[in-house]
Amino acid sequence: MNKARAYFQLLKFRLSFTVAFSSAMGYWLGATAPTWPRALLVLLGGLLVTGAANIINQVFEKDLDKLMHRTENRPLPTGRLSVSEAWGFCALLAVAGLGLLAYYFNPLTAALSLLSLILYGFIYTPLKTVSPVCVAVGAIPGGLPPLIGWVAATGHLGVAAWVLFGIQFMWQFPHFWAIAWVADEDYRRAGFKMLPSPGNRDLRTAFQIMTYTVLLVPVSLLPLVLGISGRVSAGIALVCGVLFTLLTVQLMRTQDRKAALSIMFASFLYLPIVQIALVLDKV
Repeated sequence: MNKARAYFQLLKFRLSFTVAFSSAMGYWLGATAPTWPRALLVLLGGLLVTGAANIINQVFEKDLDKLMHRTENRPLPTGRLSVSEAWGFCALLAVAGLGLLAYYFNPLTAALSLLSLILYGFIYTPLKTVSPVCVAVGAIPGGLPPLIGWVAATGHLGVAAWVLFGIQFMWQFPHFWAIAWVADEDYRRAGFKMLPSPGNRDLRTAFQIMTYTVLLVPVSLLPLVLGISGRVSAGIALVCGVLFTLLTVQLMRTQDRKAALSIMFASFLYLPIVQIALVLDKV
């Protein structure tokens, strides 16, 4: 039972499910006649591949995780699972997820999912201790899930797919930087360089968080322009974007942890609200 629990923790289920959920939203927006079984297959495939990527991240950061309070009790730092066990589980999840997406949908969906796994596990992860540019690199695999869902539904890339990618890509910056602000002491102990240059919790960092949040607003309105969805979802995205931006202005004023925490929680709410609104408005 303890082993099973450790494997489940290695999966980072809540994070993996959140990522996979946006893939399902992308599928629902792209499909002419979406069905629940196929949406669930997209979600399952995304969950498996994302879980594999998360395991790669944890294997490479096993020793660094020991230095941070928020990660010191993970399965690898505590020795509840060995690195070889983690790699085996990772391979199983990756093969199952990529195979499912290729078989039930199309090879392009599987190829893009593999690209996302490589970017996250083998490029973004080691960059975290090298340069703040890691956030921009990580935003690419972070933004791919709705695009992958669209490709699963349509079999091809297009402007609409890139718009869905753009929304989630831009969202990554205030999301990641708010987390990095809140967990700055922990990240510094592990040598992670997550906050934008010069890496301090100051007005310049707060301004960059605000800038990307402002840019997110017009990008979130592009689905209306392209006819992906309607005016109701555009209105919801606009309201959410304005409220999100106001929180970043507050961070610029106070530059404290409480304001960053508010942005972090708001980022968790923003994306599913906007994506669900897009799907319901299309329906």
